[in-house]
Amino acid sequence: MTATYTFDIFTSVDGFGSYNEKGDWGGYWGKQGPELLEHRLDQYREDQRLVLGATSFRQFAEMLGPDGGLPETRDPWVQRFRNLPTTVISNSLDDTLGWPDATIVRGDAVEVVARLKEESEVPLRSHGSLSMNRALLAAGLVDRVQVTIFPVITGRSGSDPIFRGADDFDLELLETRTLDGRTQELVYRPTLHRSSTR
Repeated sequence: MTATYTFDIFTSVDGFGSYNEKGDWGGYWGKQGPELLEHRLDQYREDQRLVLGATSFRQFAEMLGPDGGLPETRDPWVQRFRNLPTTVISNSLDDTLGWPDATIVRGDAVEVVARLKEESEVPLRSHGSLSMNRALLAAGLVDRVQVTIFPVITGRSGSDPIFRGADDFDLELLETRTLDGRTQELVYRPTLHRSSTR
């Protein structure tokens, strides 16, 4: 039996995973609430393994390390996130940047994750790591896409379009919930779209 792989992402309504230097939103685009934070902690309490690409891992290590100072980095779910066993797929990193339980694995992300899915006794989850997860989606290795949509449009300041360059997918809705009366979490099963013209 293979481990379930979840691509877990935060987004604005217009599909951006973050904002550029012109944005002054703050973490969670300033829209976090107690239900969201408790729900995230519940999800990250479960035994699981994180899978991160090098760029996201560097960003998380800087933001969540001893020199990080953003208030949201002290949220309990974020601390749990940082302390989960983590596989970092990178051909450039040589050290784990102070991450408590990280292992760097060299190689192609598709091959590494296919092997992890066969070997892992716990579910796999990735937060961020956009280009890596787009490749994993294309390879059919993503079992769940969990999209948390914050109630903002970042037309001027949005950066990192989540699905830019991705293939086309049909999505089967598995779960939905509203958190704090404003933030939507949608969990989908993705299937590569097979056009009748292909």
